[in-house]
Amino acid sequence: MPPRKKAAAKRPASEALEEVQGVDSPASKRSRFDDGLDVNGVSASLSDTKLDNGHTGDNKDEDDGFEDDEPTKAPIRQSAPTEGYDDLYLDTIDRNVLDFDFEKLCSISLSNINVYACLVCGKYFQGRGPKSHAYFHSLEVGHHVFINMETQKVYVLPEGYEVKSKSLDDIKYVSDPRYTKQEVMELDRKARVAWTLDGKEYTPGFVGMNNIKENDYLNVVVQALSHVTPLRNFFLLEDLSARAELVKRCGILFRKIWNPRAFKNHVSPHELLQEISLKSNKRFTLTTQSDPVDFLSWFLNNLHLGLGGSKTKPGSSIVQRIFQGKLKVESQAITAKADANDRLRFEEAAEVKTDVNRFLLLTLDLPPAPLFQDELERNIIPQVPLTNILSKYDGVKAQEHLAQRKRYRLMHPLPPYLMFHIKRFSTNKFVVERNPTIVTFDARVGLDVSPYVEPSPADHPPGDPIWYDLVANVTHEAIRAKEDVADSGEERKTWKVQLKDKGRDEWVVCQDLFVEQTQKELLYLGESYLQIWERRRDPKGKRKT
Repeated sequence: MPPRKKAAAKRPASEALEEVQGVDSPASKRSRFDDGLDVNGVSASLSDTKLDNGHTGDNKDEDDGFEDDEPTKAPIRQSAPTEGYDDLYLDTIDRNVLDFDFEKLCSISLSNINVYACLVCGKYFQGRGPKSHAYFHSLEVGHHVFINMETQKVYVLPEGYEVKSKSLDDIKYVSDPRYTKQEVMELDRKARVAWTLDGKEYTPGFVGMNNIKENDYLNVVVQALSHVTPLRNFFLLEDLSARAELVKRCGILFRKIWNPRAFKNHVSPHELLQEISLKSNKRFTLTTQSDPVDFLSWFLNNLHLGLGGSKTKPGSSIVQRIFQGKLKVESQAITAKADANDRLRFEEAAEVKTDVNRFLLLTLDLPPAPLFQDELERNIIPQVPLTNILSKYDGVKAQEHLAQRKRYRLMHPLPPYLMFHIKRFSTNKFVVERNPTIVTFDARVGLDVSPYVEPSPADHPPGDPIWYDLVANVTHEAIRAKEDVADSGEERKTWKVQLKDKGRDEWVVCQDLFVEQTQKELLYLGESYLQIWERRRDPKGKRKT
């Protein structure tokens, strides 16, 4: 083709290209880079577009008439910091605003995928690519240091390189604490002291828990379970990355409770609460107070299933191996018949049916509270020893329930931990009634459960005591507003938990964010509602020192 004709043919091709791309100037090319153009400045769809002169965008010869400036290159992402600037932006990190206890959701998209935390303001953002929320946050606000909440890697944006500085190890540890086996084994052997960022002293394992609104029922249960030694050690040492989400969130909360290098002397159960609310179909939430025992039963069963436990095979998870025991139940039917004089007479069936049931929690019934005041017209709070209400399981006393008379007795082997639910509330058609009876016990001596266990020489010599020591005691406290009259107004429930500090041989009471020491002789003065007892390992029954 003659040169003049070839030059003439260039123009339609350029005009066609302008129609497809909308090219007006080099500046317009740069503005189109954010719209998805590739590195060469040409849209991927353009490469297959047929131009007027028969050429395609991928088959241009050197004289095709494209005389504009070179296409704008994409910004190059750095794989490493510039030499001599390894600590660039690290001085902008504010550890006082970092709080990794909340659910890992992007503050803009509310997505939980690929979430990063800004180490300058503490907010969560999704992604770190050129079009991500974290990327734009770094440009708009000038915050440049981000940590991936899953991999714990730290990046500088918008440059995009990873920061590998030892000065960030404390942040990574607070975000996801990890322990060695040696560290876990020493948790209960010696007194431990730690300090927060602002210099406050605290004891790992005995920290406050944030009551977001009405979640104190969950706080006391989580605090109590975190001091069950084998369960705590399991969550602190095991790799839970492949487990159910409920198990993973419970594990990370346990690890934060025992964190010796925390920035603050309290933790928040928000992340665990969100998963519990979702999995329980909002049966347990942070806005409505629930019963700690109801929550404990649901929580342990779902942890059991989340750890791969079976619904039919006993001892198939760490939860059942710690708490599950066997109970012998003898039942006898009671029938009502009329005699010759048409008088009602109750008769017991001659047959006694015996079953063996498994339990995680034993319910103890309180005697009825007195209805009247004493002679001095003062309300006297009744008291009952723990051994008296435990006699329900001695195999002698009978309980009547649903036209049946039943007797209960514990069986060998006993679980490493026994949990008692002291039934304090009863519901009728009109109101929920509370029994204020105080249950007395001596935490210094322990509890001998041998009178309530079916004799079995193969498992335990007859007559020898079986000692259990108290680990946690959840108590109820009723609070009435000052303006309420004594006999009117609705009581508000609050929950506390008393925990044994084995390293110091002391007792600590935790109520939400408040943590303080208490005397072991005064533990029974509260309205005990849930207790966890640990079997003493010494076969001679001597108390451990």
